[in-house]
Amino acid sequence: MDRKLQIKLDKRIDEGTLRSLSSFDGYIDFCSNDYLGYTRISLPAEQINRFGSTGSRLISGTSEDALVTEEFLANFFDSKAALVYNSGYDANLGFFSSVPQKGDVVLYDEYIHASIRDGLRLSFAQSFSFKHNDLNDLKQKISNSTGTKYVVIESIYSMDGDIAPLKEIAEICSENNVYLIVDEAHACGVFGESGKGLVSYLGLENEVLARIVTFGKAYGAHGASVLCDKDLKDYLVNFSRSFIYTTALPPEAYQRIKAMVGHVGLQDRQKRLHEVIRYFRNKIQDFEINSDPQSPIQLIRIGDINTTKRVAEQFQQSKIAIKPIFSPTVPVGREGLRICLHSFNTFEEIDLLIEMLHCNLSIP
Repeated sequence: MDRKLQIKLDKRIDEGTLRSLSSFDGYIDFCSNDYLGYTRISLPAEQINRFGSTGSRLISGTSEDALVTEEFLANFFDSKAALVYNSGYDANLGFFSSVPQKGDVVLYDEYIHASIRDGLRLSFAQSFSFKHNDLNDLKQKISNSTGTKYVVIESIYSMDGDIAPLKEIAEICSENNVYLIVDEAHACGVFGESGKGLVSYLGLENEVLARIVTFGKAYGAHGASVLCDKDLKDYLVNFSRSFIYTTALPPEAYQRIKAMVGHVGLQDRQKRLHEVIRYFRNKIQDFEINSDPQSPIQLIRIGDINTTKRVAEQFQQSKIAIKPIFSPTVPVGREGLRICLHSFNTFEEIDLLIEMLHCNLSIP
């Protein structure tokens, strides 16, 4: 390995921010995105087509399951069309690298996901951040921009667990002829009627150019979809490189997506999840949390790498899976514990979690 790479790796080690892979099998789960417990659902063997995909979607990989699933998703999410990608990362990379053109401007929330930032790096458009959930800064950035303009936000932010002022941002975009794109990765399944997400809950489907929904979180599957109109779908099929130049998902992946999104037990699990969230928020009042009180993601800000790592290690030694969050995932000084809540978490597990937080963070 080149010495320059070793220097970067050594810097992570010295800073205490070196990432590593670990398994949490058998632990109490407060770290996964499996909000509804859908990863624990197994489809009957007779429903599963276990053949491979055979190629990219534009060669031989467009199975009947893919077409049926995309039609189902468009109807379910009240969209004119849907295009399935292999992952949320692929969807964001493919969308933002191909849709904004040279001379266009993309304004993105400063806390936007890394996959969107990477897509924008590959775009010929200019891109600028605006302050997190700051409507005044967004208005100012729009007024200072020329050409075709896009705004991109997350409905629920993946690290802090706070919610965007969607309605207000949609109004600003409409008033200024700006295209709005919303990443709903952590909202779908969790919010809205039948888990359709926050855009649907607020009735903003017609105010948004595109929604990105992922299936590897609340839905316990894999892949993602861009929800948009038919013309934009056709454009992505022709110009989105992360869609064109990759082997398609196998048929069983589409089958699971369709089965989990339309699962008849979703509303019961959704209701139970929000009971768990309310119980946690009532118990955690001694700690400062800026996450939305309805979000399954709750971030306890600590602000120090060593303390954050020490507390996380204490939890993991007790077979409780909690992940520390530090730079470069979040800016230096915003380190903390990211707690993910699930429909299957018991109140007793939450009581244990709170007790350990009090012991390890010196809260009386």
